[in-house]
Amino acid sequence: MIIIGLDPSLSCTGWGVVAKSGNRLTHIANGQVKTDARATLPERLVTLDRELTDVILRHRPDCGAVEEVFVNKNPQSTLKLGQARGVCLLALARAGLPVSEYATRLVKKAVVGTGGADKAQVQAMLGVLLPGAKVAGADAADALAVAIAHAHLAGTSALLAR
Repeated sequence: MIIIGLDPSLSCTGWGVVAKSGNRLTHIANGQVKTDARATLPERLVTLDRELTDVILRHRPDCGAVEEVFVNKNPQSTLKLGQARGVCLLALARAGLPVSEYATRLVKKAVVGTGGADKAQVQAMLGVLLPGAKVAGADAADALAVAIAHAHLAGTSALLAR
């Protein structure tokens, strides 16, 4: 199963693709979609959609996972994050992929073992879980963590549903 994880942001959305075979995870690719802060909001959303669609077409994932929105102190930032997240969900759904959503604390717990882990701990565990992977940046690392969380949690959810 090939999984794409997304860490939404209007300025820099991270993406990460992993393959799961049994209990084994393999890094396929990762990157970041950066938008021009001087562009209009609609232009930035179009850029995000176009770039994510290209990534999905290139790597042909079987499913997608997206990090849930956390509420910022600044309502405008939260709205922009929500709009970017909507584009992420749309790109995955338009490709016909099943989409799962995970809270940040659950992603950290699935990858590190504690929901209060910091970014350095998450990145250290990525090195253990995906040895040799060259990570494009912090947002790509977060997206890989979302994909790994889905790899770990999707099977458990399916078993519980039965």
